[in-house]
Amino acid sequence: MQRTTLRPRASAVALTAVLAAAVAGCTSEQPDSGAGSGSGDGITVQTAQFSWTAAGLTTGILGEIAADNPDLGVASLATTQLDPAAAWAGAQRGDIDLLTEVALPNQQDLADSAADRVEIVSETYGDASQGWFVPAYALEPGGPLEGLTSVTQLDEYADQLGNKFYDADPGYITTEQNAKRLEGYGIGLEHVVSSEAAELAQLANSYSREEPIVLYLYHPHAVFAQYDMVQLEEPTPYSDGCLTTGDGACAMPSYSANIAASDELREQAPAFVDLLTDFRISVEEMEEMQKRVDVDGEDVAAVAREWVDANADQIDEWIG
Repeated sequence: MQRTTLRPRASAVALTAVLAAAVAGCTSEQPDSGAGSGSGDGITVQTAQFSWTAAGLTTGILGEIAADNPDLGVASLATTQLDPAAAWAGAQRGDIDLLTEVALPNQQDLADSAADRVEIVSETYGDASQGWFVPAYALEPGGPLEGLTSVTQLDEYADQLGNKFYDADPGYITTEQNAKRLEGYGIGLEHVVSSEAAELAQLANSYSREEPIVLYLYHPHAVFAQYDMVQLEEPTPYSDGCLTTGDGACAMPSYSANIAASDELREQAPAFVDLLTDFRISVEEMEEMQKRVDVDGEDVAAVAREWVDANADQIDEWIG
């Protein structure tokens, strides 16, 4: 779950080592770089940023808001790109004080592990769907996947699909869930896991040739502005525990993107955390911004700045 802009990611081990060497929690020193360019006396917030573009946009927007409003008590956000497991490990240790784009329930177990010092403070957007998708052209009459409607039929189309199911980064919770789902449904397709960049490159290649492909995708995502994709039906709805202690033969849950803040951040910058509790971006707004970054090639910081300017009145209301 998209990328600021799909740059290579350092390993979780290496990044965890960097965080362990950093000063734990919030610091009043200015970082060499980070979201926002605050020049006031506020704190610098150690922020985990996931690799998808929505995370970079959310962090960038919060940095711009903090820079515009020094009374919030935050000079800047010092970001480190991490996968969810490493980010929550850093939060549990006290190295990370802010996490944006926390996908729930996907990351619920990780969030619970740090609940003694980090709290989910707001939902940025909710009811975002995720699942397994195929190109619409492949389902048309005479197409290679004609008749395919449900995930349970995938083995019947294994030859047409090259016996492959494409997924994103190995560090994503959803990648673990998809492995369990393939096993739970008894689907024999090879689970191809590399990176989201590789997954999307494979989609682009297949789409350009009008070849069939099945892969994991989620909203909000710029890919839906590029390609006409159809989500396969699920015979069994999601239920608690199905993808952890259960057999995995169920749909993936709709998820929400949330913001988590440490108790220390709340103590040092309460006005900033109060802002976070009201902060909202719709799925539609996020998907439009992702398109501008991932498809049109615009700069994340510029798109974030434009969103802040366009929503100045709303931001003023949130700040109070």
